[in-house]
Amino acid sequence: MLVLEPSVIERDDLDKTIPELPNAGAVFLVRAGERSEYLAKTTALRRRLMRILPPESAGRRSLNLRNVVTRVEYWLTGSKFESTLIHYALAKQNYPDDYPRMVRLRFPAYVKLLLSNEFPRTQVTTRLGGGRGICYGPFLTRGGAEAFESGFLDFFQLRRCQENLVPHPDHPGCIYGEMSMCLRPCQQVVGVAEYANEVKRVAEFLSSDGSVLLQGVRAARDRLSEEMQFEAAAREHKRWEQIQQVLSLRDELVCDIERLFGVAVTPSLSHGAVRLWFVANGAWQPVREFPLQSHTSLDQRLRELVNGLDPVSVSTLDRQEHLAILARWRYSSWSDGEWIRFPSLTEVPYKKLVRAISRVHRTEES
Repeated sequence: MLVLEPSVIERDDLDKTIPELPNAGAVFLVRAGERSEYLAKTTALRRRLMRILPPESAGRRSLNLRNVVTRVEYWLTGSKFESTLIHYALAKQNYPDDYPRMVRLRFPAYVKLLLSNEFPRTQVTTRLGGGRGICYGPFLTRGGAEAFESGFLDFFQLRRCQENLVPHPDHPGCIYGEMSMCLRPCQQVVGVAEYANEVKRVAEFLSSDGSVLLQGVRAARDRLSEEMQFEAAAREHKRWEQIQQVLSLRDELVCDIERLFGVAVTPSLSHGAVRLWFVANGAWQPVREFPLQSHTSLDQRLRELVNGLDPVSVSTLDRQEHLAILARWRYSSWSDGEWIRFPSLTEVPYKKLVRAISRVHRTEES
C-alpha cells in the first residue's frame, strides 16, 4: 500500500552502479537469493551501501554483506517521514515476526471509553482493541492521557473504579460516590438506563472534542446573565474556564480516532511537486503525487483529488500501527513536512492546505 516499485542493482553491477548513486535519503533492502538479508533506511544511500558492500579488494569491515548479496533494492525518498513509512511497510512484509522491534514501534496512549461493559468506564491504554468503545488520542505521553482523563471526568458522574461491578445496596462504594462525583451504580442508586444517559454525555464530549459541553455551559451562562442571576452566571463562567483548561491538556493529534482525518504534506523527489499522505479514520492511505505546475488552480485540483479518494479500511492492528507512526513523526524533534487535520473528507480546509503545499515546496527549493 505504501511502497512503490524499487530500483534494483544486480550483484554483477554493484561496483559500477553504487558509486553513481546519489548520497540522498533512501530505504534499501539487501537480498540473498529470495531471502531478505538486511533492511535499513539512510540519509546517505551511496555512502551506506559502499560501507556494507565494499569492493572485494577492500579490507575487512564490521558488517560486510558482499559475499551473500545477490541484488539490492532501494527506494529514494524525499523526506524522513517517507523513509519511516516505507521502512515500516517493508519490515512488516519481509520480517513479519520481528518488524515491531526493527522499526521501534512505540504505541502512544489513548483515553478509551469502554462501552462493552454494562456500566461503562474509561481507562488509559495503548491498545485500540479489546471491545467496543471510543478511543481518544493519540497523546504524546501516558501521563498526559491520565491528566486529561482525570480532568474531564470531574465534569461527569461516571464511575472511576476498575472492577466489574456486581451492584448491591451493601456495596461499600468509594470516595467519589461520597463526593457526588459518581452516580454510584455499585450501590444501585441508579440503574443501567440512567447510567447510560451519563455515558452518552461522556461519549458526546469525546466525539465533539468538548464542544457540546462547552456550548451547553456557555448557553446557561448567557441565560443566567440575561436573567440578572450574576452569581450563578459567574459559576457557569468558571465552569466554562475549567473545561477549557482541561481541553488544553490535549496534544496536537488528539481526537476521537474515528474522526482522525488529515494529510501530511512532504517534499517529492520530482521537481515541482509534493507528496500527499492522507489519513482517513486513523489509517494511512496510498500516497498521492501532486505536481504544482498546471493550467488549473491548486484548489480545484485538490478538490478533485479529495473527491476521488476511496478510503482503504484496515485491521485494528494496522490502524494501531499507523497511528503509532503518525504520533512518532508528528511529536518528534525531526518532524518534517506539514500536517493538516480535518474532521472528515467533506470538511477539508483547502486554503490552509494550499498554503501548506506552497510552504513545503519553497522549503524544498531553498
